[in-house]
Amino acid sequence: MEIFIRRTANEIGDFAANMIEPFVKQGATLGLATGSTPSPTYQALIRKHREEGLSFADCDAFLLDEYYGIDQHHEQSYWSTIRRELTASIDIDDAAVHSLSSSAADPEQEAATYESMMKDAGGVDIQLLGIGANGHIAFNEPTSSLSSRTRLIDLRPRTIADNARFFDSEDEVPRQAMTQGIGTILEAKKILLIATGAAKAEAVQAMIEGPLSSFCPASSLQMHNDVCILLDEAAASGLGDVEFYKEIDAYWR
Repeated sequence: MEIFIRRTANEIGDFAANMIEPFVKQGATLGLATGSTPSPTYQALIRKHREEGLSFADCDAFLLDEYYGIDQHHEQSYWSTIRRELTASIDIDDAAVHSLSSSAADPEQEAATYESMMKDAGGVDIQLLGIGANGHIAFNEPTSSLSSRTRLIDLRPRTIADNARFFDSEDEVPRQAMTQGIGTILEAKKILLIATGAAKAEAVQAMIEGPLSSFCPASSLQMHNDVCILLDEAAASGLGDVEFYKEIDAYWR
């Protein structure tokens, strides 16, 4: 893992966008996350498109996950969110932005089809991730198999409570989701995980310095050979070797 610590979420967004830019120029297959964490990165990419002419026209994109049991066009579906937050503001074809179905009659078949689509696209070249306060990546909750594939999963109460801020009430948060599995995510050629805020500090410490464990699904990233972790000061505050990580980061700047 390479670990980079910056002062603010906007600095992280600019840093992440600079890392993603070369992949976009190569017409890469992008793995996109939703939620509040990647928003500064998406805003920076939109600025690069508008002000520097960065074109996404040759790219494909695959979403990590999707709530199950809500309409695709619901404003909090991830199909809608990624268009609102990113893809409607750049020049990627809407048909090139692939999402898991939020209402598939046969979730197992939907998962298998999605995996086949990613394989046919040549796999994900760069995958953007966040991390949940309980250590989940995508919607792979604690105790998910570290070799799991795309599937339907039940959401834990903490994840439901954390996501309630996007809905009018916690009762409206879906209790299930379709998600890429941990094994699926680890097949991406490069992984870029962003974490901001003190609420993520415990999960970040477990991911980087803790043991490889299904209780912290993000710790699976220890097994990948090309992972960059981007943190603000608050998210990095629980790390035992934080000064060492800063020293290495400063050396290579």
